[in-house]
Amino acid sequence: MACPLCEKRKAKRFCPAKSTQICPRCCGQNREVTINCPFECPYLQESRENDYKHQSGLDPKNFPHKEIRIEEEFLRDHADLLTTCGRELLVASQETAGAIDEDARKALDSLIRSYKTRESGLYYDSKPNSPMGRDVFDHVEQAVAHFREEQTRSDGFARTRDADVMKVWVFLYRMALDRDNGRARGRAFLDFLRLHFEPQREEKPSLII
Repeated sequence: MACPLCEKRKAKRFCPAKSTQICPRCCGQNREVTINCPFECPYLQESRENDYKHQSGLDPKNFPHKEIRIEEEFLRDHADLLTTCGRELLVASQETAGAIDEDARKALDSLIRSYKTRESGLYYDSKPNSPMGRDVFDHVEQAVAHFREEQTRSDGFARTRDADVMKVWVFLYRMALDRDNGRARGRAFLDFLRLHFEPQREEKPSLII
């Protein structure tokens, strides 16, 4: 049977996105480019390991917002905030039809700019231009507001500052850039969030870079 995509090579791999067999080359060339691969695809998961292994990674010298230092101690002390932000970023992206890594990155970039504006005393949200990015932005903003309200109700005071939240957004934004696989419909970062922050997982993430 010929591959339905190229109509030349022999179809040898089952593609869950296409619900049919395709050839290995079309699988590799079109994966997360023209094919919206589900996370559970074994060929996608295998490629995740290979892609990241051959990526140079994000050089600390090229970190965005280099003026913001994020120490291991900060991440430990704010583990609940980090878990909430990572989980809700994942949930928002999963609940937004068609959302990919780029939408999550745009939401994170806008969140950082919004929180920087708040530090200057102004409250103005710099929302993404894309509808999917805005949906992700709105969801995580509401989730963080709820987290802070619950924390204040429990502790009796507002323990989490805007500066703390901004640091977490910067940390996740760096993670998103570090895991960018360059594919048009790439979701390597969302897969990373799924592995570390999916609600049913109990183990705590180890994310220091």
